[in-house]
Amino acid sequence: MNSLTTPTTNDGELQAWEAPFLCVVQMTGLNKFGRRSVDVQQPVEQLEGRSIEQLLATYGSPLFVTSEQRLRENIRHLLSAFSSRYPEVIHGWSYKTNYTSAICRILHQEGSWAEVVSAFEYDKARSLGVPGAQIIYNGPHKTTASLQRAVTEGARIHLDNFDEIAALEKIAGQQKQVAQVALRLNFDTGYTDTWSRFGFNLDNGEARDAAVRVMRSPHLKLIGLHSHIGTFVLDVRAYQAQIRKMCGFMRQLESQYDIYLDYLDIGGGFASRNALQGIYLPPEQVVPGFEQYAEAMCTTLHEELLDRRSLPQLVLETGRAVIDEAQCLLTTVVANKRLPDNRRALVLDAGVNVLFTGFWYHHKVQLTQPSRGYPEETVLYGPLCMNIDVIRQSISLPPQQPGDRLLISPTGAYNNTQWLQFIEYRPAIVLLHADDADVSVIRQAENLQVMNAQDRMPSHLETPDGV
Repeated sequence: MNSLTTPTTNDGELQAWEAPFLCVVQMTGLNKFGRRSVDVQQPVEQLEGRSIEQLLATYGSPLFVTSEQRLRENIRHLLSAFSSRYPEVIHGWSYKTNYTSAICRILHQEGSWAEVVSAFEYDKARSLGVPGAQIIYNGPHKTTASLQRAVTEGARIHLDNFDEIAALEKIAGQQKQVAQVALRLNFDTGYTDTWSRFGFNLDNGEARDAAVRVMRSPHLKLIGLHSHIGTFVLDVRAYQAQIRKMCGFMRQLESQYDIYLDYLDIGGGFASRNALQGIYLPPEQVVPGFEQYAEAMCTTLHEELLDRRSLPQLVLETGRAVIDEAQCLLTTVVANKRLPDNRRALVLDAGVNVLFTGFWYHHKVQLTQPSRGYPEETVLYGPLCMNIDVIRQSISLPPQQPGDRLLISPTGAYNNTQWLQFIEYRPAIVLLHADDADVSVIRQAENLQVMNAQDRMPSHLETPDGV
C-alpha cells in the first residue's frame, strides 16, 4: 500500500477509508428561475452569544431555542406596520400557533389579546391574566361551560354555526346577560381555496340569515364580522378581496338594519420566511413583508369605508409570521446510512414527532461545525420507527459524524402545539433572554414520570406476576 492508493495526513498517518461512490454534481449559480438557493452556509456556533454546544450540554438534545428579542421585535414590527396606516389595530395572539406560557406572556406584555379556539385555550389565557374582555373566542367546538364563562367575562364570541347561535342564546338568556358576538364568514376570494368548513357562507345568503337570527335575539348583540381566508397566504390581493367582501356585507347590514358594527377581524394566514414545499423560489423572494400586507389591506379598508362616519377596529390574528422565526431546533446526528440508491442518509435525534411542520416545509438546515468533505445529496431521517419520519427528503450536506449538531429553522409555529408524544420523549424549550445573557427553561423535557402521570393501574394488575 502507498500514498497513491491510501491517503495519508501531513504526519504520514493513514486517513479513515471510505468506500468510493458516484453522485450527481449539483450546479449552483443562476438559472431561468433566479439564483439557486443554497442550503448549507457558514457554520453557526452560537445563538445570540450563547454556545450551541453548551446549550445542548446543559439542556439536552434535541432542544428548541426561542429568542425573546426576536419575538418582541416581530410583534412590534407587525403592530407598527398596521398602526401607522390604520387608526385602531388589535392583535389577537393565536394560541394554537404556540401556547407555551412564556411565549404567550411575552406577547401579552407587548399588547396582544388572546385568540383562542377551545375551552382549554380559553382557560389558559385566563390563567395567564388575560381579562375576558380581551379574549376572542373562535372555533367550531365551544363547550357549554366555556361559553357560560365567556358570556360572564365579556369575551368576544365568534359564532360558527346555527346550533351554536341557539346554544349561546339559551346560555345568555339563563344568565340574564347579552353576549357580544361576531359572525365568522366564509366566501370565495378568487385567490385562495374557500375554507367553507368554518362559519357562515356569504355567497349563498347563509351569512345574512345568521345575522338576522342574531339581531332578532334579545340575548345576543352583533358587534363584528370575522373571516379567515386560509394559511400561508402569499398573494396580498387575497386580503384585498376579503376586505371588499366583508366591508360590502357590513355596509349592507348597517344600512338595512340600523346597526353599527365595532370591528372587522380579518384573521391570520400571513406567511413566515419558511420554505413551503412545492414552491421553487426561496422565501426571501415570495413571502410578503408586514409592510406589504399592511399597505394592501389598510389602503383597501380606507377606500371601502371612505363614507363611514368612523372606522371600525381592525383585528389581526397573526400567529405564524410572529413566532416562526423566533425559534429554532437543535438536533444531533445519531448515525450515517448509505441507501440502496447510493444516497447518503443521516439519522437525527429529532423527527416529525417534534418537527411536525417537516411534512409541509423544507426547513433551513445549517451546520454548527466547520464543513468536512464534499457535499452530496442527503436524506434526513428522525429517530422514530416509522417510514414517514423524514425531516428532509433531499438536501446537499457534507459528511456528518455521530455527535455532530445541526440547526433547523424556523420552527416556532405549530411545532410546540402539534408535536406528538410518540416513541420518544418530547424535548425542552429554552428562552434566550432579551436583556441579559441568561437562558431559561420555559418547558421542561419529558421523562418517564411525566409520561406515567396520567396512567392508572387497576388493582388486579398492580403486581407484575398478577398474584
